[in-house]
Amino acid sequence: MKVAGADVEVDRDVCIGAGMCVMNAPEVFDQDDEGIVVVLEPEVPAEHAAAAARAVASCPSGALRRVGG
Repeated sequence: MKVAGADVEVDRDVCIGAGMCVMNAPEVFDQDDEGIVVVLEPEVPAEHAAAAARAVASCPSGALRRVGG
């Protein structure tokens, strides 16, 4: 997934279901029935890039991380 010139890597095995990603970027992330992160937007639109970056920064388990860029 692209975020402001960087890729975002999602590790569902590490996700603890805190929901910070959804609170920060509901247009980009959701949670499945078990509370695990689900990516809604394979490529983050520019208007949601800042929210997606906040989601990465606020993830308590480190399940989301920026790579590249």
